[in-house]
Amino acid sequence: MRPHVELIHEDDYVWHGAELIGGEGRASERRLSADEEDGSSSLRIDFHTDWSRGPGIHHADSEYYVLDGSMTYGGRRIGPGGYVHAPRGVPAEAIAFAEGSRILHYREYGDAGFDPAGGPGAPRWEGARGDVTVLDSRAMAWDAVPNAGPMPGLFIKYLHVDPATGFYTRLVHAQQGWADHRLAHHPCYEEAYTVQGHMEYNFGTLDLGTYFFRPARVKHGHFTTMEGGATWLLRSDGELHNWYTQNEWVRWGGEAVNYGPGGGRTRWSQSSHDLASGPIRRGERDLADLAASWRFQRERGADDAEYVQHGQGADKSLVAIAKALDAARLQAGHDHDHDRGHTHEHAHDHDRGDAHGVAADWGAGPRSPEHPDERSDAHAHNRGRGRAWKPGDPVPAPIVSGLPVRSRSRGRWDGDGM
Repeated sequence: MRPHVELIHEDDYVWHGAELIGGEGRASERRLSADEEDGSSSLRIDFHTDWSRGPGIHHADSEYYVLDGSMTYGGRRIGPGGYVHAPRGVPAEAIAFAEGSRILHYREYGDAGFDPAGGPGAPRWEGARGDVTVLDSRAMAWDAVPNAGPMPGLFIKYLHVDPATGFYTRLVHAQQGWADHRLAHHPCYEEAYTVQGHMEYNFGTLDLGTYFFRPARVKHGHFTTMEGGATWLLRSDGELHNWYTQNEWVRWGGEAVNYGPGGGRTRWSQSSHDLASGPIRRGERDLADLAASWRFQRERGADDAEYVQHGQGADKSLVAIAKALDAARLQAGHDHDHDRGHTHEHAHDHDRGDAHGVAADWGAGPRSPEHPDERSDAHAHNRGRGRAWKPGDPVPAPIVSGLPVRSRSRGRWDGDGM
């Protein structure tokens, strides 16, 4: 499985010689993310000369998307927005890129292998599915996203959808002012490269050339789209269901050794409530867009909570702890305040769940929301592995991440995680 990448600008990646087997010409690639187990990868490629490759068969499901320049497939030339999907094991025609072209190239469920073959009439691999897709996405109309979240203003162009697995590639555009104040996680992985515009969210700034890859179930959210809107090429290895969280909080801490002055012991604790100090605080425009999101929900009659910036109001983590302790006292069935005259002259049968043995109810345990096969199938070692999900199934527990914004070149290292 690919590692979690959250959030990085392509300029922070080094260039490598492009791994385009069997082609003629010079090109370089930036490896946005890669799976070292099966060879899957997401790449940004620049062509320094004209480059071409004859017909043949890819060892991976392969996609090409033109950012700048042009691509010629089977004699058809397409400029920016040109898209080709060549399924694994299916014969593909010759492909070429003009000098100076910049593209996104994806390989899924296989490596860079390529076998020359005699064009579309060559035999397929056994079990190969589908046909080659060729599109000019700029000639396609934008459709409203069926489930746009809390506000209108999301639009989509479907480039490829696998009917068997649900894997799909699409362009998604969010209009200026679109916002979602909630956190979300999904049953599938999600990756995106920003091809236009500017969006702010809890991990940082999505602008031209930024990229992320999130394994299934990683929490993210609090999106606000700034001037001019924003557009991404976005991919998922299954249907992208949204599971939302509001009023989130996290607290962790411990007693450190050798971390205090002179090697003494200190205690360090932090929650999401504490994270809004310093440069990660959202601006007034950002907060106004997030507020518009929950107000729109309420206008439609939805039960929704207001967005409150981390660090504002009561610490939600402490409130949750207090509520859990209160619930435990209520479950006990009698008063625990021994200073108010409570005595133990009456008999206690501790085998029947006496008050002193009642545990605080902290909600669902960490394993109870997970699919049963997650702890027994071939991918049980990887919590971030996506699995098929349909409405009515239990919602798997999320993965809470604290990865920072990673942008050496842009100087942006802030981000409050979650």
